[in-house]
Formats: sequence, C-alpha cells, structure tokens
Amino acid sequence: MPHLTSTTPGVAGTGVRTALGIPGYAHPLVAPAQWADLARPGIPLDWVVLDVAGGPGTRPDPHCLEAGGRLREAGVRVLGRLDLAHGTRPFGDLLSDAHRYLDWYRVDGFLLDRCPTDRAALPEVRRVITSLRVIGDPRTHVVLGTGGHPYPGYAENADQLVTFSGPWSDYRWSQVAEWTADYPPDRFCHFVHSVPRGHLDEALRIARWQGAATIYFTDRTDGGGRVDPWEAMPGYWDEIVSRVGTGVSE
Repeated sequence: MPHLTSTTPGVAGTGVRTALGIPGYAHPLVAPAQWADLARPGIPLDWVVLDVAGGPGTRPDPHCLEAGGRLREAGVRVLGRLDLAHGTRPFGDLLSDAHRYLDWYRVDGFLLDRCPTDRAALPEVRRVITSLRVIGDPRTHVVLGTGGHPYPGYAENADQLVTFSGPWSDYRWSQVAEWTADYPPDRFCHFVHSVPRGHLDEALRIARWQGAATIYFTDRTDGGGRVDPWEAMPGYWDEIVSRVGTGVSE
C-alpha cells in the first residue's frame, strides 16, 4: 500500500479530496440531533441521502422538510433515495417518487439504490438517469448504489458509483476493478460498516489507495442482516470528521 501524506484538508498525497457521503440516517423525528449535526459548519460532506419512508412517502413530512431545509441552507447537497430493486421497479413508479422528492424536498439529486450491475440492464438505468435530469435539472447529481463493481458502461452515465457497500471484514481484503483507474476518485464511493475504531485510519488509506473519494465508515453493524448499519452515526463520528477533514499522514 502506498505511503500517504497530507498537508491540505481532506487531501491525500495523490491530491484526492476525501469527503463523507451519508447513506441515510433514521427518520429526523427519531434522530433529530444526528440530522442537526450534519448542518454544523466544517463537516466535510459530499452529500446526504434523505429516505422518508422507503422513498419520499405519500405526503410531505414536516420533520424531513425541516431537516432537508437546514442542510440546504448550510450548502449541503441532499439526495433522495430511489429503490431500483435490482431493476424490477416500474419506470413510472420511479419517476413518480422522483417528482415527489423534487416537489416536496427540493432535492439536488438521487441515490439509485439496489441498482443493477449487468450490461443488459444498462439501457433501462440510462433511461431512468436521463429522465431524472429532464424532470429535475441537467446538473441533477446521480449516484448509482450498485454495491459492487458494475459493467464499466455504468460509469459513463452517472456522477458517482457506490462500488463497495458491506462489512469491514470484506473491505480490508477487497480489490478494485482495473477499469476504475480510467476515472478520477471523485466518481467512486465506499460504504463500510463494522469498522473498529482502531482500524479507521487503515480503512481511509484503503479508500484512497483504491481511488474512492466519497466514503462512509461506521462501527455500527448489520446484526447479521437484521438491522440497518447506516441508521445511526458511528460512535467515533467526531474522530472520522477530524480524520477526513485533515487527511491521513503516515
């Protein structure tokens, strides 16, 4: 693994700026302090995902309106979560959810969660992305939640890809697909749960070495698949904010 140094906030020796992407905390009614903390000045955030009720919900939620508004005022990009269900969600349902997110919460883009990864599904995913930028804005930020390395053509159609989403036990031995070297690090995101505090610096070095500039690491676990590890802030939140904000030196 290469030797990394940093003298600039959030920048490794390669000149890569690392920032946090928040996959989506529990509902603001349940976790108001966590949402409020995200709007605090100086947090190195790339974006925050808003998932109201497995999507935008059926009516505007006042708690989510307040949380999203606070983030926008702080200059933080807010993304709505759209579940592609590995390519099984009807196109019309996705657009309907996207309209609600835009009309009610004025989101800046979307995380297309459970996105397909195979070549055959790419045309339909491209159709969804193109439509989102038509109904929203050409600058709509689109992140594909593939959870692994998809067919390379997906990288040509989205702003970012989540190419790792899983536990630390897998991440520490993971390998990056060779084709990712053709793209800058700000095109890739890594979400890693169950990261022990003592391995935080190691996890950050792996992300930078593999070329992922947007990251989210947490010591929360998935309870063997029974709970959402992203719902709560990591126990070392202040520490990871400090690490990402100042870079990692060896």
